[in-house]
Amino acid sequence: MLRCSKLFSPCNPIKNQIRFRRTYSTSDAVKKGPLSGIRVLDLGRILAAPYASMVLGDYGADVIKIEHPKTGDDTRNWGPPFTTKGGESAYFLAVNRNKRSVAVDLKQKEGLDVIYDLVKECDVVLENFPPGKADNIGVGYKKLSEINPKIIYTSLTGFGPDGPYSNRLAYDVMISGIGGLMGITGPEDGSPVKVGVAITDICAGLFAHGAIMAALISRNQTGKGQKLDTSLLEAQVAVLANVASNYLIAGQESKPMGTAHVSIVPYQGFKSQNGHILIGALNEGQFVRLSKVLGKPEWPTDERFSSNSRRVKHRKELIHLISLEVEKRTTEEWVKQLEDAHLPCGPINRMSDVFKDPQVIHRGMIQETEHTTAGKIKLAGFPVKFSDTSSQIYRPPPILGQHTHEVLRDILGYSEDKIESLKASGVCTFPKVE
Repeated sequence: MLRCSKLFSPCNPIKNQIRFRRTYSTSDAVKKGPLSGIRVLDLGRILAAPYASMVLGDYGADVIKIEHPKTGDDTRNWGPPFTTKGGESAYFLAVNRNKRSVAVDLKQKEGLDVIYDLVKECDVVLENFPPGKADNIGVGYKKLSEINPKIIYTSLTGFGPDGPYSNRLAYDVMISGIGGLMGITGPEDGSPVKVGVAITDICAGLFAHGAIMAALISRNQTGKGQKLDTSLLEAQVAVLANVASNYLIAGQESKPMGTAHVSIVPYQGFKSQNGHILIGALNEGQFVRLSKVLGKPEWPTDERFSSNSRRVKHRKELIHLISLEVEKRTTEEWVKQLEDAHLPCGPINRMSDVFKDPQVIHRGMIQETEHTTAGKIKLAGFPVKFSDTSSQIYRPPPILGQHTHEVLRDILGYSEDKIESLKASGVCTFPKVE
């Protein structure tokens, strides 16, 4: 969880009647990225769909985020923390860079007309409405594909568009329980716990973004668009990986094991003199070296520990013996000795440790950008580096409706009179920008 700093305030101040300073020129084209030339209409909100569209935006796609004119994306109000200047939600800022915000009321006919005009100019539509709602309000695949047959329409739901659970309310923590993740997460013989971030939402977003790019390649070959649908539940089940395979192949139920691994010993966290450290030995050579570092060179010849399968069988005895040794020194001392022996290890870091880590810094995983109201902000960086078409922050996370005017004018070619009419009727809103 983010901690408050000078940048963040504990409450979200009222932002009405604020004049905003423009932080970039609307005439500047999005810099070239691997998805340069692709335009995405993002009707999604909260996390799964916005995460997918953010990745597409990071790769250079022109992402147009549609928001409710009064409330915007739900996460704009999720906090604290909020930025000290501008009162922007840290949660919203985390997943909405490289997007343009257009505030449109989809409940009004004129608002739907704006969406239909945008669909003609877009390659991808992304939405995460409950099953059936997109069709009910007039932005379902059938309607939009009639307007643009080449559209790649991507729908993210909780459980899928059909089936016995399709109409259930779905949030990450519920899906992680139903999908098995929570049932294998937590301390051994303790209560199940959730993962520290909404990983089910994030995985669904990642699956969606990959599917969108595959569909774009398919469209280049066939000339046809198509509908993609995925769900949090399917994403969660898909990433159970070897745990799912253990059950499907061998009927083996899994259970929470803390930081331990069901099939590898040792491979878990241990308490040190001043904290915790993760230590692993994934093959016999590593176990021999680990035993020497711990001052117990006889362990590999001990019948109980002479192979991984035997170490798994005698897990409790070995983990107890390792724990006794690890408690004698600090995490830093152990990391140095284990790394010198070329053994997998690492501290269990807090956020303050993560973003001071020299490797994290070296790989550019802290990015800065100038936000319209919050000023200079820091965001997590790009996990994939391109040798030629690099990812970058083309645009900071937008304020609500920040780009309504420029999108209506520059992409749709609306006259100033028509734009003013949409504003006067409450169909579209946009802040005053200096």
